[in-house]
Amino acid sequence: MKIPKRKLFLLIIFAYVAFSLYAAYNVFFSTKVISRVHRVVKKETGALSGGVRDGGAPYVADEWNPWEDEQVEYNSALNKKREAFKRQLDRIDKNKPKRYKVQIWGKAAIGLYLWEHVLEGPLNPTDKVAQWREGELQSGKIDFSFYTGPAVVQGHVPLEMNSLVLVLNGREQQKVSYSTRWLEHVQALVQSHTVSHVAVVLLGNEHCNNDWISPHLKGNGGFVDLLFVVYDSPWVNDKDVFQWPLGVATYRQFPLIRPNAQLITSNRPYLCNFLGTVYKNSSRETLMNVLKQSGLDKECITTAREKWLPQETADSLRHYQTALAQSEFTLCPVGINTESYRIYEACSYGSVPVVEDVLTPGTCASGPSSPLRLLKAAGAPFIFISDWKELPAILESEKGMSQEQRVDRRRRLLEWYSSFRQQMKERFTKVIEESFFKSG
Repeated sequence: MKIPKRKLFLLIIFAYVAFSLYAAYNVFFSTKVISRVHRVVKKETGALSGGVRDGGAPYVADEWNPWEDEQVEYNSALNKKREAFKRQLDRIDKNKPKRYKVQIWGKAAIGLYLWEHVLEGPLNPTDKVAQWREGELQSGKIDFSFYTGPAVVQGHVPLEMNSLVLVLNGREQQKVSYSTRWLEHVQALVQSHTVSHVAVVLLGNEHCNNDWISPHLKGNGGFVDLLFVVYDSPWVNDKDVFQWPLGVATYRQFPLIRPNAQLITSNRPYLCNFLGTVYKNSSRETLMNVLKQSGLDKECITTAREKWLPQETADSLRHYQTALAQSEFTLCPVGINTESYRIYEACSYGSVPVVEDVLTPGTCASGPSSPLRLLKAAGAPFIFISDWKELPAILESEKGMSQEQRVDRRRRLLEWYSSFRQQMKERFTKVIEESFFKSG
């Protein structure tokens, strides 16, 4: 079927007009919706009309990011989350208990009693004759580090904090001279602002003559904030001067004893023991005579020597420890001072100390609680006597006790001694915290 030319021409004209009207409508009246896929680059008018930049090359406008608004919102939200997380971490850090660091330099044997027996800190290497030993522990809010040994010398200790505890021996003049040099070294560190806080743990003179350290105390214009001193010093005020226990003879390698079932429940074959130096015309001589005259020397382990020996041999130490472990009582007569290593060593083995409760000559504090006021204040379950002539009656009454009663008494003594050391640890830590860091 043929279409007439006239109709075909009219059809073309109609289609052209319709398309033109549709195009005009879209251009002038319809809202454009441009696909984001195609909205990539927008050229500036100058570029379309042949604009140039810097006298030569035509330029294209900066790239236009169709997701710019969304990215701004996303980044803003992300930054808010980060800030909230940071504030949360700050709150956690603020609420976390603050910790402090304190270094201890052990330049006297009692430093080992402080570190191993009271603070219960580790030491590396374990070799007791090593030139350099060190350890770390946490107590309360404090991280303690400890250095000891002959190789710990002035100027060669890694001082990584500004709070220091110095352990010194002031028992005799030679030791005082050595300790004074260490104090002068620490004073230089304070003056250079390397160290801010100083405490001293001092093995004091047995007559309580410690005047040599007095000028170094802060209360007397010195730099030492705290003093922990052995023996019943009249200086003790529980503010900046505190009493410290003598402890066991670590200088003779007396070890830390861990109680076990056998130590508590074993049948001990001896009533008492005394191994030590017997001085002429001393109460120790009286003690030995009382034991002999009463016949109790046959039921006790006794070894007397006329001269004091500073060091034990391996055999003598083993013999001494055996005596402690096999005796119900350890006899503790006074020496130059009432307080002796023997008291604490007996406690380590659950052997009840029988203590001669008598003041010795010197300037140590006197009073209703003296001597041994620290131990008495802690409720030490000892037997205190003022005359060794009382001893036979005490030992005779012991024979009437059952094994169960003896075991119970032994357990209570060991528990007390453990508790006493824990109290000393807590007290030592608290005093340093409050004195060194009270404004922190």
